[in-house]
Amino acid sequence: MTFSGRVLPKLWLRLATAAALLALASTTAGAQEDAATRANRALGRGINLGNALDAPLDASWALRLRGDDFDAIKQAGFNSVRLPVAFYLHTAAAAPYAIDPGFLARVDWAIDQALSRGLVVVLDNHHDVGMEKRPDENMARLVAVWTQLAQRYRSYPERLYFELLNEPSGALTDDEWANDAPALLSAVRMVDPQRTVVIGPAYWNSLDHLGALALPDSDRNIIVTFHYYVPLRFTHQGAGWMPGADKWKGTLWTGGAAEQATLDNDFNKAAQWALANRRPLYLGEFGAFQAADMESRARWTRAVAEAARRRGMSFAYWEFGSSFGAYDPAKLKWREPLLEALTGKGGGDAKP
Repeated sequence: MTFSGRVLPKLWLRLATAAALLALASTTAGAQEDAATRANRALGRGINLGNALDAPLDASWALRLRGDDFDAIKQAGFNSVRLPVAFYLHTAAAAPYAIDPGFLARVDWAIDQALSRGLVVVLDNHHDVGMEKRPDENMARLVAVWTQLAQRYRSYPERLYFELLNEPSGALTDDEWANDAPALLSAVRMVDPQRTVVIGPAYWNSLDHLGALALPDSDRNIIVTFHYYVPLRFTHQGAGWMPGADKWKGTLWTGGAAEQATLDNDFNKAAQWALANRRPLYLGEFGAFQAADMESRARWTRAVAEAARRRGMSFAYWEFGSSFGAYDPAKLKWREPLLEALTGKGGGDAKP
């Protein structure tokens, strides 16, 4: 499909949305809502495979996934993995915006490894710098990406979910994302009407922007996601990409009354939105950077996981084996305090 003028004309958006909604008309809203609730329950307790397929191919810090990693995740008691993928790094700059087939084979491998072990997979479109800076110029590319992915995985089990875009930010304001998210959803629905789709609000999937999220009322097979890194001075202390983060080193999280009240208020706010909008919630990211005190990291991680669980939310810890990691890929061992905080049990050694 070719475009002229604005990359994705408003007329095309309206037609695509109408077509997608017609494709859904044969399924009742109630049944779709049940499907999303069941899908969210299946996510359960999850972990992000961050810094792997979302990293540049030549990055020294990239996590190299092994088949045994998926065994370790399953055996530790996790139900799902979130698979962040930087498709923009592997997509042609000009129409028809083909995704590199060699890279897609790597994505296939990771998805198949997870599914073969009974894990649910959230295929997350991660780090789209073009969309963050110039959405008008990059929307056609992202529509083409999701059209290709929907076609490629149309016959895959329902345990594979699609997450349209991680942490919309920059030029993807609430208003811009309100236009773009439905268009991306329509691209998926025109190919795969029954696939569970994950969508979060703008401003880095902030729970404070859930109210601005634009979703079609008739499509109930959507799980809404948000991310949580509060307080930032604790979770990101020492993180090299955060200005001033070195000054935050030594910040503790004690679980005191004020800290717990902030956590509860935030999660109550999210839960109230979910109830009012009849949408299941997925805490797609939360974690504390490795520079933080391990006792505080474990205490905070347990508190956040429990806050989500008590309110019927699924979750995915950020992340498996890098700088926030619950797992040590060099020692092939779980970091026991974090694993216990997430699952309530220890992990022991993994396979060599």
